[in-house]
Amino acid sequence: MRGKGWEPWKPGLKLPLRGLPRVIAHRGASAEAPENTLAAFRRAHELGTAMVELDARLARDGVLVVIHDSTLDRTTDGHGRVIETDSERIAALDAGSWFDARFRGEPVPTLEAALDLLARLGMAVNVELKADPGEERRTGAEAARLVERIWPAEGPPVLLSSFDEEALAAARREAPDLPRGLLRERAGPDWREAMDRLACTTLHLGHIHLDEATLRELYHEAVPVLVYTVNDPAEARRLFDRGVRAIFSDRPAAIAPVAPPLPHAWS
Repeated sequence: MRGKGWEPWKPGLKLPLRGLPRVIAHRGASAEAPENTLAAFRRAHELGTAMVELDARLARDGVLVVIHDSTLDRTTDGHGRVIETDSERIAALDAGSWFDARFRGEPVPTLEAALDLLARLGMAVNVELKADPGEERRTGAEAARLVERIWPAEGPPVLLSSFDEEALAAARREAPDLPRGLLRERAGPDWREAMDRLACTTLHLGHIHLDEATLRELYHEAVPVLVYTVNDPAEARRLFDRGVRAIFSDRPAAIAPVAPPLPHAWS
C-alpha cells in the first residue's frame, strides 16, 4: 500500500499511520548482523520486527546501493567514495567480514535487491536518502522512481526520509503519494515550516538532543515523532511514555518488550 492513508502532518491532526510499528530495525538488526545487508534484514525478520530502516545512495553509474557512509572503507574491504565507484565493483566487495567472519562475502545490496527481499518478507521499510553534494535531486528522484516501479501497490508501507531537504523535495515531485519523513538531529525552530513545505508525514529526531520541552511541544501538535537510535530499553520506555510514535534500534528485540501496544485503529 506504499503508506496508503499516510497523509502529511497537519497541526493537531492525529494520524493513525496504519502499518507503522513501534520498533524499527536500524539498518536491519545491525547489532547481530552487518548493517545495511540482506543478512541484517533477514535477521530483523527472524526477530519478529515488522519494519527496517536502510540507507541508499548513488554509485557512479547511477544505481542506488544500500550503504550508510559516503566511502566504502568502514563497512567493506574496498576503498574510496561510493559515488566514484560503479555498482558492479561495489557488488563484488565483502561487506560482512568487518562485522564477523561468519558474514564473509556478504555483499552491499542494491536498493532494488533490498526492496525485493523486504517485499517478499512482508516488511515495511524506511529508505533514508543519502545524497552526495550535487546529487541531491537525482538521489531523491531515482529512489522515488524505483519504489514506485517495484514496490507492490498493496504491500507494506514505504517511507522516504532524509536530512537533505532537496532530496525530499525531488522525491515529492517524482512520487507525491509516497510518504516522507523529515530527518534531523534536533527539531529546530523551523520544523513546522519545513514539514509543511515538504508535506512530510513524520519527524525523525536523535534521542541525544531530544529535551522534555520539545517532546511536549511535538506531542501537543500531534506530530508523529520517530526517534533514533535507541538501544537502551529504559530510555525507550521513557520516550514512549512521552508520546514518541516509534523508535529506531540496532537491537529491536530488546526494545520490543517495552513498546506500548498500538491502538486498534493504528495497527
